[in-house]
Amino acid sequence: MIQDIGNRKIINHYEKRMPQPGDRLVIIEDGKLLCRLEDGKVIFPLIDQVDGREYEYLFSVDEDHYFLYAGSERPQGYDLESVRGLNRAQVSDNESMLAAYTAFHLWRWYQDNRFCGRCGRPTIDKSDERARICPDCGNVIYPRINPAVIVGVRNEDRILITRYAAGFRHNALIAGFTEIGETLEQTVEREVMEEAGLKVKNIRYYKSQPWGIAQDILAGFYCDVDGDDAIKMDPSELKYAQWVERKDIELQPTDFSLTNEMMRMFRDGKQ
Repeated sequence: MIQDIGNRKIINHYEKRMPQPGDRLVIIEDGKLLCRLEDGKVIFPLIDQVDGREYEYLFSVDEDHYFLYAGSERPQGYDLESVRGLNRAQVSDNESMLAAYTAFHLWRWYQDNRFCGRCGRPTIDKSDERARICPDCGNVIYPRINPAVIVGVRNEDRILITRYAAGFRHNALIAGFTEIGETLEQTVEREVMEEAGLKVKNIRYYKSQPWGIAQDILAGFYCDVDGDDAIKMDPSELKYAQWVERKDIELQPTDFSLTNEMMRMFRDGKQ
């Protein structure tokens, strides 16, 4: 999955770090990342001139430090790529893709919280933690993380495979966001019922993953169909929903997602 980067580690605690020549430059315009693709990797521009007023430290991967750039200069030799489009470009390097998704997540949060949602005044960076604060009313705004579930619904040696009505074109599993006041397990039950008209039982947690392009933390669950296995698909959400035998499962073209790993685990008889 995208967070599997070997012995290297993403370091995302907040600190007042000053940029240095050779650090990684994150420039995002209209949701597109300035980068180039090389040998299956997302290549970020490097900082060659430093003006601390134009940079916001985001995170590090070991000793590689990433800074959001707010200035107007643009380095040559890079193009604007949509973060979702990087999947279609068949990037194969987990680390650079994780960096791209995490940078996008933080950029979106900064963009969405330039003004206070309580009083409408401009916000500023809080000095001691990753947060925006309104200097007028004191409202503190932390980075937003949306909980969501991925659900592998089993029916003996078959699993429920879906395809979304719009957007992502490859095989997937039931998925959805957790709503206010419900547990993750209740989200599993509700989403399966809403999208496929099925009741489930034996809900069990599998694994989680960050998914920065939707500001998500995804929690994967397997469960079993409970009773009637006739699928009543919601066509507003899905264009395909079928029980599929293990041997017939077609995986996604990249191995970044929790969904793909869960389908592969079931296909290989490990779930």
